[in-house]
Amino acid sequence: MGVLRAVLVQDMARALLLAAAAFVLTLIVGAWWVQFARKHKLGKRIRPDGPQSHLVKVGTPTMGGVMIVSTVVVLTALFNLVDRWSMLLPLGVMVSFAVLGGIDDWLSLTGSRSKTHGFTAKFKFWIMMAVAFVASLALYLPQPYGLEHEGLVQIPFVGEVNIGLWFIPIAVLIIVFISNAVNITDGLDSLAGWNLTLAFGAYGVITFLAEPRLTNLTAFCFTVVGACAAFLWYNAYPAQVFMGDLGALALGATLAVVALQSQQWLLLPVIGIVFVVEALSTMIQTGYFKWTKWRYGEGRRVFKMAPLHHHFELLGWSQPQVTQRFVLIGTVAAMVGISLALIFGPPRVESQVDQAPAIMQERDGSR
Repeated sequence: MGVLRAVLVQDMARALLLAAAAFVLTLIVGAWWVQFARKHKLGKRIRPDGPQSHLVKVGTPTMGGVMIVSTVVVLTALFNLVDRWSMLLPLGVMVSFAVLGGIDDWLSLTGSRSKTHGFTAKFKFWIMMAVAFVASLALYLPQPYGLEHEGLVQIPFVGEVNIGLWFIPIAVLIIVFISNAVNITDGLDSLAGWNLTLAFGAYGVITFLAEPRLTNLTAFCFTVVGACAAFLWYNAYPAQVFMGDLGALALGATLAVVALQSQQWLLLPVIGIVFVVEALSTMIQTGYFKWTKWRYGEGRRVFKMAPLHHHFELLGWSQPQVTQRFVLIGTVAAMVGISLALIFGPPRVESQVDQAPAIMQERDGSR
């Protein structure tokens, strides 16, 4: 019992120390990036049809996600990768989506003034689908080709269920949907950053409480938490830097992979409720506008403006009010998600890789 307690304390200590290190390192990188972006005029363009209060944000440095991604990659590679090769999956997805988002950000900054986006939506969608498909195969396939998660998922009131090959298309859709949902949410200062901090923190707790404990995934989650918390230092209202597609797409896709890898992806709509509602509001608005335009010859809207945070802005809420209230909802949702994970039992994943350091070195090294 004493040995088990020592192992658990050591594992949580590692995760919290990585979070603290990520916070400090991201603060340092962030100070440099804000100055670099200002010097090279990497400034945000604002939708002309958006709330008028956002016009003051024109020229604010963007692509701030590089602060988070670079820190997480460096710290994970140094302290949470050797003999823990399963961490290559969330890292690979994070870097892939960051590259895609970074190129898109760059194209939108260097294009004509009439162009507010880089890649076309269709092109970006298919690239995201391709990366998500590779990640889903890596999760599903047996060793040495993948992590051998098969199609296992924890279902409330039922327990562990194997959905077989259906896992692959479902996983692809989850990764693409959540990455876009986070990107849509990244429209107010601190809104996406705070909710990402809460979501990764929730999954950090869930993976630590799993049986066997997924301590490597726990450490990864808390590393992201520390980096996101430091990003909020610069993204607090009024923001000195924005996350951009580089950060939003990368962190959204990574959150989805963490949920899938933990087998608790059914809790993602609860833990990430703000992201889900923001994305759904955009889908509802777009779909209803197109349908009414076809049906009545004139497009109509459900919300004053989508995504949902703009709707409340136009109702008279200030930006800090919208952010704080959405974050409060995200906080409660994260607590509910953790409680559901505890009530309905921990997942059986990663074999015995994460039970103790000695076992990790012996078993996880083959991955």
